[in-house]
Amino acid sequence: MVGKVVLLTGVTGFIGSALVTRLATESRWQVVASLRGQKMPSVPGVKVMPMGEVGPHTDWSMVLEGLDTVVHTAAVAHVRNGGEENQLSRLRQVNVYGALTLARQAAAAGVKRFVFISSIGVNGNINVRPFTALDVPHPVDPYAQSKWEAEQGLWRIQQETGMELVIIRPPLVYGPEAPGNFGSLVRWIGKGIPLPLGAIHNRRSLVGIDNLVDLIVRCIDHPAAANQVFLAGDGRDLSTTELLRLVGDAMGRPARLIPVPAGVLKLSAALLGRKAMAQRLLGSLQVDISQTCETLDWQPPFTVEEGLRRCFLSSD
Repeated sequence: MVGKVVLLTGVTGFIGSALVTRLATESRWQVVASLRGQKMPSVPGVKVMPMGEVGPHTDWSMVLEGLDTVVHTAAVAHVRNGGEENQLSRLRQVNVYGALTLARQAAAAGVKRFVFISSIGVNGNINVRPFTALDVPHPVDPYAQSKWEAEQGLWRIQQETGMELVIIRPPLVYGPEAPGNFGSLVRWIGKGIPLPLGAIHNRRSLVGIDNLVDLIVRCIDHPAAANQVFLAGDGRDLSTTELLRLVGDAMGRPARLIPVPAGVLKLSAALLGRKAMAQRLLGSLQVDISQTCETLDWQPPFTVEEGLRRCFLSSD
C-alpha cells in the first residue's frame, strides 16, 4: 500500500535528521528529503532530492508533485557577523522568504498541509507564567523575529489558498550531539569543570528530540492539527541546577556545582557583557503544553530522565 508522500526539509540539521530517521521506519509515509548540497547518510526508503540553497528564488517544482504534506525544518539559527539589523536581514532570506516561497509553491501544487517548525522565542525569552499558544507574540532577538515574520506570512498564504497550516514552537531541544546551549552544558560537565550554578531556582521548559519528533509526526496527518499553533515540551520544568545534575547522572559523571547566588551571577554577567548568556542560564521560560496534549490526544513518550539517558546511549 502506497502511503502519503511527505517532503522534509533540513534533513541534515539536528531536528531534521532525527525526523527523517523516524519517518523512514513507518510504512504509512513515503519520504522525500530535500538537500541543500551536503551529503546525507543513506536512509532506506527515503528519496533524496538536491535542491540547493533555501531562499526566495528556490524552484521546488521538481519535488512538489504528488505531495500530501511538507514538513519545513530548514532554517538558519545564527548569523555571527554584523549588527542586529544585518543579522535579521540575512536570517530573513532563509527563515522568512525561503519558507514563504516553499509554502506558496506547495499550495499551488495542491499540497494539503504545511508543518512549520518555529520557535518558542516567538512568544518571548522570559516569563513569569507559562507561555501558551494564545499569548501575544513578543520576539526579542533576530532569529525569533524571523520566525514570527514567517508565521505571519504563512497564515496569509493559508487564508488565501486553503492549504492547512500547522505551527510548532519548541523551546530548547536536547538530544545526542545537540548544538547550542545544551551542547555547551554537556561539554562543561564532561570535562569536570566546576560551575557556579548550584543555587539557581529558575524554571525552564525543555523538549527532548524524541519527544519533539513524536509531536511532529502526530501533526503530519492528525485532523485536529489543521490550522493550529502548538507549543512543544517534555511536560516538566527544571531549574538550571536540576538540569545540570540530571545531565551528570545521565552521563555517569556528577556535575560539580558551586552554590553562588543568582544575583551575584547576574551582576557579574552584566559587568562582563554576558547578559544574554545569564538570561538563558538564570531566567525562567516555561511552556504550557496542555492545549497541545488535549487537541492531539498526545503525551510526550519519554520522561526528562529517559530523554537525557538517550542522549548518551551511543557513547556507552
